[in-house]
Amino acid sequence: MAALEAAISDTWSWARATAKAGAQALDPRLDTTAYPLVSMIGWRGDMRPSELAAALHLDRSTVSRQIDSAARLGLLERVPDPDDARAVTVRLTEPARERMEALKAVRMERWRTALDEWEPGDITELTRLLGLLGQVRLT
Repeated sequence: MAALEAAISDTWSWARATAKAGAQALDPRLDTTAYPLVSMIGWRGDMRPSELAAALHLDRSTVSRQIDSAARLGLLERVPDPDDARAVTVRLTEPARERMEALKAVRMERWRTALDEWEPGDITELTRLLGLLGQVRLT
């Protein structure tokens, strides 16, 4: 278990560095802590603030501040939820979507290069195990 904890800690450090680089590439003014939120919308599409808070394990007030910050930079916008007139969803602006797609293409090519010698089954298994790990709650 200690080795697992150490590996997760190393992965977390790597993820923070990746978020910092992603935030800088998307918009140098974007706070690194808001990048996971913007990135999640880029991968999953429009989301309600409450869904973002749950998915990111953050307080709704934190998510609201991050949405506001990214919106001021022209990266996100709130739009009426088509399924509930009382609610809003958050989406990438068109310029942000274009930048995010370009960043995703670069990252996917880096992943392909980095894992080029891995067996496809190993990548599939790692993906499955990370999905299971993401369901574990230690708090």
